[in-house]
Amino acid sequence: MTQTTADHRAGAFWAIIADTFQEARARWLFWGLFGLSTLLILLFLFVLGVDVVQGARVTIEIGPASRDVFDINKFVHQAYSWITIVLYIWGTLLAVFASAGLVPVLLESGRIALLLSKPISRSRLLLGRYVGNVLIIGANHTYLILSIWLILGSKTQIWDPRFLLAIPISVFMFSVLLCVVVLVGVVLESAALSIMAAVALMLISTLLAQLDWSMRLLSSEWSRQLWVALYWIVPKVYDLAGVMKQLVVYDRDVDWFTPVWTSAAFAIATLSSAVLIFRKRDF
Repeated sequence: MTQTTADHRAGAFWAIIADTFQEARARWLFWGLFGLSTLLILLFLFVLGVDVVQGARVTIEIGPASRDVFDINKFVHQAYSWITIVLYIWGTLLAVFASAGLVPVLLESGRIALLLSKPISRSRLLLGRYVGNVLIIGANHTYLILSIWLILGSKTQIWDPRFLLAIPISVFMFSVLLCVVVLVGVVLESAALSIMAAVALMLISTLLAQLDWSMRLLSSEWSRQLWVALYWIVPKVYDLAGVMKQLVVYDRDVDWFTPVWTSAAFAIATLSSAVLIFRKRDF
């Protein structure tokens, strides 16, 4: 393959990504995401405007020194704990809802015929759509989490960069769930079913992660083995939330590699299936 051909294919791939951004703006998904994030940031500013943090500082000065509950550092890290979990769940769900319609729109008869007439393979077409979605959500998550970190840091003068780990963790989990959205979108061409599948997978993952509880509840050995097998197959939505909390709030050494590689393996298998089906479909 010549350099010119490679450059042409790369340019076509980035054109699909740019088209995804244009589609998101045209359907107000882009502005809706950033608008809701801005609303959440303003709400956070309002809450801090009540001077809760300042009150914690005053309590340190006049309260018993032996009571750790009045420690401003502990207050900030408890705030980080709640914020990271809320943003992880809220941001992921919102991102799934926002992205669910972008694949079915791609498969509309007039739209898909036009795109397939372009000098780009079907694989690059679908993957470009996927990457474009991830970049849009990644930009929104970065804007939201970075803004809250700056607000809380400026209010308390405690700047803990570990909070920013919530950005790659939440974007990674969204990218995994987006593979399910893409697969359902390619097979069934339904935004509603794509959302249902992704949300159901989040709930199932949370349930399967309760291994200690399930091993005591299940009476047969085969059912326990099936539960464990399903746990290892599905993405680790619950486990990564726990990892994020331990890293961001407590700065503890935790096993982040296992939930990441198992979730990534699920994502690769799911997205590969979507690409194979998309390549073989007649339009």
